[in-house]
Amino acid sequence: RWKMFTCSIFERNSKSSSRWQKKELGSRCFLIHDDELMPLSCRGRVRGQEPNRGDIDDSLGKFSLTLIDTLDTLVVLNKLDEFEDAVRKAVQDVRLDNDVVVSVFETNIRVLGGLLGGHVMADLLRQRGERMQWYRDELLHMAKELGHRLLPAFNTTSGLPYPKVNLRYGVLNPLSRTGTESDTCTACAGTMILEFAALSRLSGNSVFEEHARKALDVLWERRQRGSDLVGTVINIHNGEWVRRDSGVGAGIDSYYEYLMKAYILLGDSVFLDRFNIHYSAIMKYISQPPLLLNVHMHNPTVSVRSWMDSLLAFFPGLQVLRGDLKPAIETHEMLYQVTKQHKFLPEAFTTEFRVHWGQHLLRPEFAESTYYLYKATGDPYYLRVGQSIVEKLNAYARVPCGFAAVQDVRTGTHEDRMDSFFLAEMFKYLYLLFSEKSQLPIDIDDYIFTTEAHLLPVSLSTTQPACQGNTTEDLFTHSCPSTETLFPNNPSFAKTIRDGYKYLTGVGRAFHPLEIELPLHDNGMEPVEFLKSMGISLTPLREVTGGVDGSHRVFYSLSLCICTLQYISVSQAPEEEVVVPHAVQLISPPFLGRTVLTAGPAKFGMDLTKQEHGVKGSIVKASPYTACGPIDNAVELKGRIALALRGDCMFAAKARWLQGAGAIGVIFIDHREGSNSDETPLFQMVGDGDPTEDLTLPLVFLFSREGAVLTAALEEHHNVDVLIESADLFLFVPSIIFYCYRQDGTYQSRKTHFCIHVTSSWFPSGRQPDCSLNIFPFAHFPDKSEKSISMNIKLRLAEEGELEDGAARVPTLEFVLENDEVLLKEEVEELEPVEIKHLPPGYRLCTETAEIDRTEAEDPSQTENSNTGSDEDP
Repeated sequence: RWKMFTCSIFERNSKSSSRWQKKELGSRCFLIHDDELMPLSCRGRVRGQEPNRGDIDDSLGKFSLTLIDTLDTLVVLNKLDEFEDAVRKAVQDVRLDNDVVVSVFETNIRVLGGLLGGHVMADLLRQRGERMQWYRDELLHMAKELGHRLLPAFNTTSGLPYPKVNLRYGVLNPLSRTGTESDTCTACAGTMILEFAALSRLSGNSVFEEHARKALDVLWERRQRGSDLVGTVINIHNGEWVRRDSGVGAGIDSYYEYLMKAYILLGDSVFLDRFNIHYSAIMKYISQPPLLLNVHMHNPTVSVRSWMDSLLAFFPGLQVLRGDLKPAIETHEMLYQVTKQHKFLPEAFTTEFRVHWGQHLLRPEFAESTYYLYKATGDPYYLRVGQSIVEKLNAYARVPCGFAAVQDVRTGTHEDRMDSFFLAEMFKYLYLLFSEKSQLPIDIDDYIFTTEAHLLPVSLSTTQPACQGNTTEDLFTHSCPSTETLFPNNPSFAKTIRDGYKYLTGVGRAFHPLEIELPLHDNGMEPVEFLKSMGISLTPLREVTGGVDGSHRVFYSLSLCICTLQYISVSQAPEEEVVVPHAVQLISPPFLGRTVLTAGPAKFGMDLTKQEHGVKGSIVKASPYTACGPIDNAVELKGRIALALRGDCMFAAKARWLQGAGAIGVIFIDHREGSNSDETPLFQMVGDGDPTEDLTLPLVFLFSREGAVLTAALEEHHNVDVLIESADLFLFVPSIIFYCYRQDGTYQSRKTHFCIHVTSSWFPSGRQPDCSLNIFPFAHFPDKSEKSISMNIKLRLAEEGELEDGAARVPTLEFVLENDEVLLKEEVEELEPVEIKHLPPGYRLCTETAEIDRTEAEDPSQTENSNTGSDEDP
């Protein structure tokens, strides 16, 4: 399998020669400096030979990244022959003096960490005398060379490192093409100590550890003294905070991790003291079990965003290391429920567990925490969690040449990307999760994992950790946690904690049905025929005799799909994302309002749902089209609606540039060719994490196919006016039970009840809805030429005691359907397709009629809840 990365290599003519020649080893040819596998195109990714991906490519340095990053993974998997072969390839063919600008952080954790982990494993195997007898610390020498190439990044007045460095020319050299950066993330500056200290202690050169310690000292001194929190981005020259939001996810995550692990690896209690102070602040301000929310470091009682990123999934594992199991179990269970809802952990998700950013890059942090929790608890539940990770990877990410990142968890589309951390971390943690210690070629307890899961020996410690005879007020402040203390002979400990979060996202929840009654207008139609005309199909399920009056009941299953004329807030349960569709209507000649494009809304800017008439204006393409910088055609844009292409920067950044240029609205168009609203779910555009109150113009998003209609119209007619407005929303009722009473062999409907799977949590405590709306039958939309059939629906929340005898005594949402003079037919015909001749502007048509099989249910509740255990989206 390693040959797929190195089937074509460059070899020196001689050890002293700088000339290289190509050696063909197969029909597929990859270069030795390929850093990653492209699993969809089945070839290697070479920096500069593929389209630039911006900062993503800063981890690539033409130094065989994936090969080096996965060296110690091969040892853990007991692939010792492959490990020895990989070490030979790295030693013979990898070069580190490339003229390429790389991320200091990524190169440290992936390449330097990979070289050190590989050296530790090679040295161990050599000492055993079984293999690697040829090895002469070559990987360590390469690590020293790389360490010296990273050191120029620390040449700042503060001691905080530059975020990027040129491997050949450093930072300040005129040829380096870097050194102009002034900011770095907290994790970028604070995630050096493990690798740099290990390099110092293995090589005998203290300069690396000294620089890493100084960077940590600066971050500690710059913490907010009132809250003991740190921000996300800091200026490397003056130490001022650039972004003051504080959390445990992206931008900060591994800073906290390395404080704790530096104490474990090095035995210096100063790291533990700092970690404990930070940890207390995290648990006080950021942890809101099971959530971990970003707050303002200077005002930590204020949450700065309503979403979480997937990188925080490492934190339960860190809490296990500290011995704080309860919140670790709570947050991990929350994350697991999110993965059950979306198949994978989205790159970011809201506090209501909806998708915020849909990407899934095969990140390993959730698997990492699952491994730690299983080792701490021995609970087989976490083996089942690991099994679900493996199954979903195989089902939704595996492709013929590897595993592909998921572009959007809602659609399952792939990216031609497999980051090196997938093999370095994900494979390692999953293998360790399912392995017994006796099956491993090493004693895993002798090592600490870096943030990239590289193995460094705890024997590097110069002092013994205070694990014996240490007593403090806080049980876990300086003592090593024990399973006896954590689990006082109570195997249900973890389960009891998890159960409170089992249905956190709504997946698998057993809903309690609410009765609904609908008053029917007298329109000369029998109820069944009227419902049939609306697109409702009925199928008898079973007949039951009972009740107070001894009446005979027939239970029917119905399927309903109708369009409403106005949006009702109770139409969806709160755990489902309510994305109110917007519309872009072309109103100038020759379109005259007949062309309406479905658009997605934004969570910032003008709220179009509160604008009765929307916003009108002429459209103009922004220049540059991506709108990620100063606008060149500001004069032309002033007072008009701008068209801008998605990509290269955040929506909020584009909006600020366009608003500053005088645009009165913005229509963003997807840069992904072929995307459309029929195949891709609408989503709400989100900000960039900073406040967006300054943005006041309306913003909507069109997928590529809809955007092409708009741009083609502009090219043909030059002057196109549009109306941006909020469109109406569908009301989908997926499953209903229809009760009928039969007396003396005759069907008669006095009151007809519909039972929908909803919960009383729809309604805020103490509030009772009182509203009405018109629903038009499925085949009859309002038209001037004909009188439409309609009925009125009134909603009310019934109080206890208002229900009929025998009904459940719970808060009940009722629709009342009454027609005392109409008989129901005994034979129920299947719904025939109905031709729709016209739709109002902005409406979409539900084109499929649900088919309900005739089934026998033991009782109505079995039918009502038959689908509640599904992991699929409703």
